Amino acid sequence: MSFNDSSDRQNRRFGGGGYRGGGRRRFNDRQFDDTPKPVETGKEYDVSITETSRQGDGIARIEGFVIFVKGGQPGQETKVKITQVGRRFAIAEIA
Repeated sequence: MSFNDSSDRQNRRFGGGGYRGGGRRRFNDRQFDDTPKPVETGKEYDVSITETSRQGDGIARIEGFVIFVKGGQPGQETKVKITQVGRRFAIAEIA
């Protein structure tokens, strides 16, 4: 093996891949997302359901944060109670 081999230098520059891919990490690859969410578990919010998910739940948004509403229908304006908050979405039921 030669240290002048360009493919070898390329691999070392980006972490090489190694076992299980271990290459270069992107900035957005955080293990824990601790950014504050606009909703909290157990609280109630007034929302407007705008879409239906693939599973048939209603979809609402608060400050762009997605909320899946069990039994919600598009066009419905209702109060929901948040039952679970995840990294990228929340789950709610109609209050």
